Formats: sequence, C-alpha cells, structure tokens
Amino acid sequence: MNKQAVLSLSGGMDSSTVLLHLLAEGYEVTAVAFDYGQKHKIELERAQQLVDYINLSRINEPNVNFKVIKLDGLVELLNSNLVEGGDEVPEGHYEEDNMKDTVVPNRNKMFSSIIQAVALSIANEKNCPVEIAMGIHAGDHAIYPDCRQEFRDADYNAFIEGNWDANKVTYYTPYLKGDKFDILKDGEVCCEKLGLDFDGVYKRTNTSYKPTAEGLSDYKSASSVERIEAFLKLGRKDPVEYVDGWDIAKTHVEELLANY
Repeated sequence: MNKQAVLSLSGGMDSSTVLLHLLAEGYEVTAVAFDYGQKHKIELERAQQLVDYINLSRINEPNVNFKVIKLDGLVELLNSNLVEGGDEVPEGHYEEDNMKDTVVPNRNKMFSSIIQAVALSIANEKNCPVEIAMGIHAGDHAIYPDCRQEFRDADYNAFIEGNWDANKVTYYTPYLKGDKFDILKDGEVCCEKLGLDFDGVYKRTNTSYKPTAEGLSDYKSASSVERIEAFLKLGRKDPVEYVDGWDIAKTHVEELLANY
C-alpha cells in the first residue's frame, strides 16, 4: 500500500508544490479545497485544473482524489476583506500592519478540523498511518496567528484528545524551515522527477488575492508580491498571466523591494 497523505489544496503556489512533493515521495494523496466565499475563487478552478493535469499526465499512478468542500454559507457571517462583500483587499508588503485586514477569523481552524476528520477516516478505513501535509514555512507571517506553531500544537492536541485512534494521524511539513523561494525551488525538482512541465504546473495555480474576473493576477497585493519575488529569485518568468503583463509586474515588485 502507498503511503497516505491528506492535503488542503488551496490552489496557491505553496500547497500545489506540497502536492508535487508528496507525489514525488510516493504518497497517495487526498486533496481537499474549501469554498468559503473568498473573492479569489479562481483558486478553486486552478486547483481542479492542476489535479486534472497531474492525473492525465500520470495515468499509470493512483489518481489524486480531489474534493471541494462548500462553506460559502458563511460568507455573510465572516468579517474579512478576503470574502465577498468585504472591503477592498489592501496592497503592499505582508509586513505592513494593514495586512491584518486579510485575516479570515478562525479560517485555519475550520479547515484543520475537516482535514483531520478526513485523515482519521482514511486511517481507520485502511488501517494505516496517514499524514496531514502542510505547506507552512518560515516566511509565514506574524499577522496570521493560525499559522504559528503554538496554534498548530494546541490544535493537534485537541484532535488527539477528542478522537479515538487519532495517533494514527501525524503532520508532515517539508518546508517548515524554508521560504517561498525554497518551495518553488523544490517544485522544479519535483516536476522533473514526476515528468511534469514546470510552467504547465504553475500556470494552473493562483496566488493573487485580487484577480480580475477573467482570472488575471494582480501584482500589488502582498500575496502576489511574495510570489513574484520568489520567481525573480529563481530566475524564471511566472507563467500565470498578470494584469499589465509580466514585465510590468516584475518591475513593480523590483522597485517595491528596492525601496522597502
């Protein structure tokens, strides 16, 4: 039996690379995405496109099992700039205080509880260990309390206390000591190992919190700035399409970083 992993696949660069990493390491993967009324719903479409691309490219391997969980009934009850009806998503760098407006209350706890339930169900059904894979990294920011190790430890302890046989489920965090550049660099290695086209993979991801209706990425919100910065450091053009094009996006981020 293949090693088993469960992944929250947002459709962004980090979780998409974790998916590649798991497959390259021989895991059979169950991937779950969440529709919570986010403005950047294009990420759900990209996640599905990526899974379809991977499954079609690896026809002799087990398919990635992908499900979208609908939580969009919460949209009118959540106070955050990231959800539909919220204020404008701020621009700038993550270190700026206004980025707290991008916090969605208790988002990772909601996601974590569902992921844990899925992982434990697989562990009990197949009578095997299951790892919950996460793309958390050293660059996760202080403005997100639910990205901190203290939160994750407390959450896991609650899961262990609240379920029989929960010790069958553990966590796998391959990028804990790296940053977005390290993640993207590993993505290159994994694409080569899996026989996947790097641009074909990453054009099927979304990091922008302010995409256009057509799915073009912005280049001024903090999430986009970090993504572009990682591609610049890697020395590659980002294959997603940006408003105003890659050259303008690239120049904007280079100037922002030079003046930061």
